[in-house]
Amino acid sequence: MSLPSWTDEKFGTMKRAALWLVTVVGEGNVFTKEEVKQAFPGVSQADRRVRDLRDFGWRIDTNREDLGLNQHEQRFVLQGEPVWEPGKGTRPASSITDTQRREILARDGHHCRSCGITAGETYAGTFASAQLDIARRPVIQADGKVKVELVAECNRCRVGGKGLTADLEAVLVRVDRLDGLNRKTLTDWVAADAREFAEVERLWADIRTLPADSRNKIREALGLPPV
Repeated sequence: MSLPSWTDEKFGTMKRAALWLVTVVGEGNVFTKEEVKQAFPGVSQADRRVRDLRDFGWRIDTNREDLGLNQHEQRFVLQGEPVWEPGKGTRPASSITDTQRREILARDGHHCRSCGITAGETYAGTFASAQLDIARRPVIQADGKVKVELVAECNRCRVGGKGLTADLEAVLVRVDRLDGLNRKTLTDWVAADAREFAEVERLWADIRTLPADSRNKIREALGLPPV
């Protein structure tokens, strides 16, 4: 079945943009904001209509998700719902508003809930700066039902966390199994919403990043044989 033409103006801009991505850009390829403007001359906020497709399962990455892109580029990764078909392309009620985004970022302390990095902070060992956005995270509740919850995450963790489902019930079971001392430690961390790593833990994290020859020198310093 052939697709409608992306130039057919009986479709709204978002649906035309979807057809343009599929028939002109192609999955896996990069396009620019300028190319969007040229494809839809005189159409205000055409680039925003492209971003709206994410609400319908389309994956369109920016340099927040794909560090190989510059700020003017986007990559059409995966087609979602065929929004040009009858009955498709109605905006879901779960779409995140600007107000919701600000509230969630404030609630989550303006840092990534997965790795703890803050917006603008540089990732260790790189020159790349973190950007925060809102991720939808399916969470298995205590009653077994799955609820989609919103959480602040950085661009790296959002990419790595795609498709993951959190299991609240499993976490609650593990909390219940903690002995008194460990439960007190966890309670303090949760109350402060932060964990202070011990020097030996920070040192272990640094050692793990070393290449094999350097790790063997650490083993030698500790009286262990090389591997």
